[in-house]
Amino acid sequence: MICERIRRNCYAETDLTFLVNISNTISHSQDLYKDLEIILEELCTFLDAQYSMITIIDRNDDKIMISTVFGLTDEEKSRGIYKIGEGIVGEVVKSGVPFVIKDIAKDPRFLNKTGVKRADDKLMAFLCVPIIIENEIMGTLSIHKIHLDTVDFSPEIKFLSIVGVLIAKNVSVRRKQIGELEKLRKENQYLKNRETFKPDNIVGNSSLMRELYSLIERVAPTGSTVMIRGESGVGKELIAEAIHDNSTRASKPFVKVNCSALPENLIESELFGHEKGAFTGANSSHIGRFEMANGGTIFLDEIGDIPLSVQVKLLRVLQQRQIERIGGNKIIDIDVRIITATNRDLEKMIKDNTFREDLYYRINAFPIYVPALRERCADISILVDHFIAKLNKRNNTDIKRITSGALDMLMIYFWPGNVRELENVIERAMILTTDNVIHSYNLPPTLQTGVSSDTLNKGTLNNVLERVEKQMLIDALILKHGNVTNSASQLGVTRRVMGLLLNKHKIEAKKYKHLSGRHFGEYLPTD
Repeated sequence: MICERIRRNCYAETDLTFLVNISNTISHSQDLYKDLEIILEELCTFLDAQYSMITIIDRNDDKIMISTVFGLTDEEKSRGIYKIGEGIVGEVVKSGVPFVIKDIAKDPRFLNKTGVKRADDKLMAFLCVPIIIENEIMGTLSIHKIHLDTVDFSPEIKFLSIVGVLIAKNVSVRRKQIGELEKLRKENQYLKNRETFKPDNIVGNSSLMRELYSLIERVAPTGSTVMIRGESGVGKELIAEAIHDNSTRASKPFVKVNCSALPENLIESELFGHEKGAFTGANSSHIGRFEMANGGTIFLDEIGDIPLSVQVKLLRVLQQRQIERIGGNKIIDIDVRIITATNRDLEKMIKDNTFREDLYYRINAFPIYVPALRERCADISILVDHFIAKLNKRNNTDIKRITSGALDMLMIYFWPGNVRELENVIERAMILTTDNVIHSYNLPPTLQTGVSSDTLNKGTLNNVLERVEKQMLIDALILKHGNVTNSASQLGVTRRVMGLLLNKHKIEAKKYKHLSGRHFGEYLPTD
């Protein structure tokens, strides 16, 4: 009898080998649930049982469900759903204590929800032990076993408990690993989803631009006031459009106002409107930009150029969302999101009392900095491709590409005018090229280098520095009319060093005593 063998040899080498194999199978499993089915099959073979199953607790619904089985059909498995405390499985989960039913046919506590087949003339026992992970009951391990009126099932219960501990321990480790992997997968997916957000109207894939896209994604769905900062030509208006297009106001008006382009005596009327007869020339009522943008977004570009008198009224709009037309006495409620932009130092303007501090804090609720083109040189190549395609369509041209030499020149240039300047440079080069290819010599002189223009200084570094040094000495002598002492002071050296340098370059100071700066060109060195 197998029971007798277990009683006598529970820790015998064969039993320990079986337990080690179970542990190895679980710990090296690539498909844990499939391998658990194999383990249950081997368990039934080892204990001479007919069926076995593992149940787990669904904490969300407070239900116990069959996870893995051996000997049961899929239909029988699907029936095995218990409440905590219901039947033998539910009681083991509730109490955490192993349970034995010697004859399932006669014991009413065995519910047989799965509908397993019972032997007509044989006794079938049901043995169930809890699976405990970190002091928490996670489910059960059980077997159905035909027997010949066995009185004591403690050896089988002990063995099942050991197997349950092995399953729990290894499943716990695997569950943590799976949990960590799932967490990493979700984080990775989250980051990918964030990276995939890119406004349709903006070109650039550099890290700085991806950070900018992330800010746009965050602030666009809100109603917060946004201030966009950056140098002239970086594309602040495009950022404002992207925020509006990705907001809940996308279907409503987007009104742009260039504050620096409006005369000071008209800016108030343009923003808030006026009534007929409000001032000379007001022959009819005029709706202001804020009313035009009602329900949508208004973009105030160059906010730093708004006069102080208008700043007061703008502050009221931000605080109360109300306007009053010039010459009118009716308060008009408006629902407008305000986006501002500037390339000016507003903080310095506050210190100089040319910009209101309270208005600054109102419009600076969510600041966004747009990087200069020189800060994101990695985007230059795709911007060039974008502008070539755009200008080909607009100007009906067929420029194919740009040479690597020309692209290198674009990459090392400082770009004080940023993206706007780059577009103008590309358009000029497209007009000048004669073979549908942009070459380095098609670029403007400001971008030319010594190599591209064939004006590279010849000779070693020492020779070039010598020529520069000699030229500076001559310039100083001309400026100071040949006075060595004053020339030395001009160059920031002592009179002794000045004399040594003049001897070195064989320059006679007396030749320059009667000269002034207007004769400069006559004495440039020719060597």
